[in-house]
Amino acid sequence: MANQKTSNKSNGEQGFASMDDDKQREIASKGGKAAHEKGTAHEFTPEEAREAGHKGGQVAHERGTAHEFTSEEAREAGRKGGRS
Repeated sequence: MANQKTSNKSNGEQGFASMDDDKQREIASKGGKAAHEKGTAHEFTPEEAREAGHKGGQVAHERGTAHEFTSEEAREAGRKGGRS
């Protein structure tokens, strides 16, 4: 019994993880804004941003949720050269 985890929560509450996605996003957004105002937020370097995007793209492809470009979309993206 010494290894059992116990909770101080009452009424069956599960905390942040049990909140709906919108509520979690709202709270996380407030934390991020506060960190930026305080100057303690992480600022990604271009290399870190590239790596994060690459990882996200890999996961999306593995899950089957990645956008598959048509040849016309790919051509247009190539013409823009990454500019919006």
